[in-house]
Amino acid sequence: MSPADVTPVLSVRDLSVSFGGSGEADRVVDSVGFDLAPGRVLALVGESGSGKSVTAMSVLGLLPETARVSGSVRLDGRELVGAASAELRAVRGGRIGTVFQEPMSAFDPVYPIGRQIAEAIRVHRRGLRGAALRARVRELLTSVGLPDAARIAASHPHELSGGQLQRAMIAMALSCDPVAIIADEPTTALDVTVQAGILDLLRTLRDTRGTAILLITHDMGVVADLADDVIVMRQGVIVESGAVAAVFDSPASEYTRELLAAVPSLGALGDATEVATPRSGADASPVVVLDGASVAFRRRGTAVRAVDGASFAIGRGEVVGLVGESGSGKSTIGRALVGLVPVASGHASVAGVELGAAGRRERRRVRSRIGYVFQDPASSLNPRNTIGTSIAEPLLLHTAQSAAERTARVRELLAQVRLPADFARRYPHELSGGQRQRVAIARALALEPELLIADEPTSALDVSVQASVLELLEELQRRHGFACLFISHDLAVVRRLADRVVVLHRGRVVEQGPAAAVLAAPAEAYTRRLLAAAPVADPEAQAARRELWRELEAVR
Repeated sequence: MSPADVTPVLSVRDLSVSFGGSGEADRVVDSVGFDLAPGRVLALVGESGSGKSVTAMSVLGLLPETARVSGSVRLDGRELVGAASAELRAVRGGRIGTVFQEPMSAFDPVYPIGRQIAEAIRVHRRGLRGAALRARVRELLTSVGLPDAARIAASHPHELSGGQLQRAMIAMALSCDPVAIIADEPTTALDVTVQAGILDLLRTLRDTRGTAILLITHDMGVVADLADDVIVMRQGVIVESGAVAAVFDSPASEYTRELLAAVPSLGALGDATEVATPRSGADASPVVVLDGASVAFRRRGTAVRAVDGASFAIGRGEVVGLVGESGSGKSTIGRALVGLVPVASGHASVAGVELGAAGRRERRRVRSRIGYVFQDPASSLNPRNTIGTSIAEPLLLHTAQSAAERTARVRELLAQVRLPADFARRYPHELSGGQRQRVAIARALALEPELLIADEPTSALDVSVQASVLELLEELQRRHGFACLFISHDLAVVRRLADRVVVLHRGRVVEQGPAAAVLAAPAEAYTRRLLAAAPVADPEAQAARRELWRELEAVR
């Protein structure tokens, strides 16, 4: 039976949403329509502000009271637009389950996971109590690939990993046997291997339960991996729709072509013909040297090595990508180089200064030679300070420049990251995510550092914004010649940007070498697993990678 012959569980027609007004100019969603069929995954894709999440929240009746919604949303023939609050509450978590981007913020930190899932069941199935309810919670947790269900149920959110929390959220979404699940960026915050497991779980739900899934994402690789059909949105309007294979193979819209072109490519596994060449201007003199460096923390009275005997170097003008799963020690190495955590054993030096032997004054001098760009610029910029004040802060702390000199330097830095000079008077909330990240890069470059540490600087950005930020980093690195430690779990981004790559697993360096060679034909099984788990924006190639990932997982 073709998809056209299947009765949809959800039908959306002429859906429009506006805030603060009722005219066409105020619409953030404009005349959107689609059908969601059982046993199929429909992806809504587009950049931030495209209207994809507003569309999904309209289906659930979760928009604020200031929203004006028109059109029709029918679930199994029942109209939801204008429905009573009690009816919408019965739909949410009952007929439609939801899976959100950040499970840590979706769960209440005070209560155990099992209690929260049980509460969701009690709301919709009042007859289930006591031992039967606890058994149902354990059954749900087991069904989403959490074998130690009793321990997971008794755990608080902070005691679980991101992947375990996301599986627990999917268990909650399934608790009342919904006909449809809305998954809003369900894997954005996860490592590639954990993401692959979550996508496989969603695929199993689609195939074995016939669950309809509405997937909201900006990751075209995830779309190629999981979705059957895709809708591309831009500024609240659908610009293209169709079967995933057809849209990816021959996109009709220029905007869709731009989105696909902006996705960094990993290339084919096993193809080592491309050999990385040093960047012009790079030289062998090291800015960073790690030699058997270890970093340890105490956890519940026991010493745990977050980094265990790591050794690698970064030369002037060189970009080294540091990759691995969460908990592998990537960010810990970055913090150790800037002096935020001590090196317990081995050696670590920056700009010729041995960090373990340096005094306070020397460590302060070393910090002034390091720029740091964090994953989330919104949390790394003080919301009370203007952009100009934030960029000038390193100059105020580490130089004797006058106010006029600092103002001139801020203007120069804004120009370097392609932002207007008048942005200096703005505040962080007035900027987009990409603009805030440009500000963070400008601040990191304020003191003309010898080393730039970029810790997941593009993971929270849309694909086209990510492309522009990467292009900017490449341009600035060529211009200034700083050494760069680029920390990321996005292997395609690392392949594009890095000269060399260092692969970390449980605190140990398991492989390193030229980025193009290692990421095309890795020598280590762990690196092969990472690469096979990374989705690519090509449905046919992605199907082959998915099978390879399953084979590698089976022999772990």
